[in-house]
Amino acid sequence: MAKLQILLTNDDGIRSPGLWAAAAALSPLGFVTVAAPREQSSGMGRSLPGNSDGIIQREVVMVNGQEWIVHAVGGTPAQAVQHALLEILPQQPDLVVSGINYGENLATGITISGTVGAAMEAAAVGIPAIAISLETDKEHHLSYSTEVNFSTAAYFTEYFGRLILEHGLPPGVDLLKIDIPANATPATPWEWTRLSKQRYYHPTAPKRVSWNVPGTVGYEMSVDWTQEPHDTDIFVLLKKRHISVTPLTLDMTAPFTASALNTLYPQNGKG
Repeated sequence: MAKLQILLTNDDGIRSPGLWAAAAALSPLGFVTVAAPREQSSGMGRSLPGNSDGIIQREVVMVNGQEWIVHAVGGTPAQAVQHALLEILPQQPDLVVSGINYGENLATGITISGTVGAAMEAAAVGIPAIAISLETDKEHHLSYSTEVNFSTAAYFTEYFGRLILEHGLPPGVDLLKIDIPANATPATPWEWTRLSKQRYYHPTAPKRVSWNVPGTVGYEMSVDWTQEPHDTDIFVLLKKRHISVTPLTLDMTAPFTASALNTLYPQNGKG
């Protein structure tokens, strides 16, 4: 029987310790091919910018005491997936894993996430995918900090990877978004969740005295707990301190009935 094929990527870049924690955890499940952005690429979503150079560089890193040949891609996380599927892998993988990300990806802002965007790109061609993120302090979000402990997140990367390889995704699900509390252990419960409708990452204005001075939009995290249902990714991760597992679909169509919409917006001017 052919060995199962797993594609691993992320949005923090090829040097991220979170990427290598995932690689070590997934290696018992099958042959892991790593293709990740050459540079830090957080916040890229599923973008495919035309000015990416697409250069693929082979590099050698140590994983579990063994040398691995990995692929640093000049592009976004979604483009790293594209290059892997079109040029690097000899066949379509059985699973694509994106992560482990520095920082939780919650609520309606997940389309901004390069971690989720890479998984969505795989799901768009019918490959089961996981986007996995670890809650961290904001100061670590764009870092390669070795202070962050990825061991529990790595455990659940292997756990859910194994479940999907053995059983597939649930019907109607294109990918799983998994968020791990910072204080989780392998014994921490996990729950099925839905996306919170709140905005979790709130943009903040650049601090500058003139528009002629370079400035970037920042962000802060805040939640209105008085309006947060108890089955959302925000509540389960941040309040219950459980692992949030959110099944996602690429179908963003709002639930509707044609009769209701036609009443509100009459066709041909007729009610």
